[in-house]
Amino acid sequence: MRIRVATREELPLLGELERAAGAPYATIGIPEIAEDDPPTVDELAHYLDEGTVLVALAEDGGAPVGYLLAEPVDGALHIEQVSVHPGHARRGIGRALIEHLAAGTDAPALTLTTFADVPWNAPYYARFGFRPLDGAEVTPGLREIRRREAEHGLDRWPRLCMRRELGEGVPPVLPGARRMVGRTGPS
Repeated sequence: MRIRVATREELPLLGELERAAGAPYATIGIPEIAEDDPPTVDELAHYLDEGTVLVALAEDGGAPVGYLLAEPVDGALHIEQVSVHPGHARRGIGRALIEHLAAGTDAPALTLTTFADVPWNAPYYARFGFRPLDGAEVTPGLREIRRREAEHGLDRWPRLCMRRELGEGVPPVLPGARRMVGRTGPS
């Protein structure tokens, strides 16, 4: 698998990937997520211009099979979305995208918001170093993200903010992982 920054030409493909990645939510009683519209090309372009859009390419080097959106929020790098096509799930692609992001930033931490009880959400992220934030630890930017999520109706299911510390003195989660200090994006 190869991970790299997305090209503008790939952005329309990410919407299709998102639709497929959302489908499993219908099987656990959250059909609204499965039916939600994917990000528009303009919304994805915002992340390409102001943050990071990483794609994971299939072994044959074809179309993206996973992607990650991130941007700076309150000094950390906030992961807005990690999606993997269900046909490529359970192969470590989501984790590889996150580790690639972590290795390529000098931010002190990664943050995200997620469903607390969905197995491939909070429990998944906890397995590789993210921890739930208590109310006092939630920064103003994360509060604003949660407010927008609530407006979108996501608070019908338990959600939380999570954080993973990065930097000197924090051992990498994956053996052999290395940190490239001073860089804000992948190579």
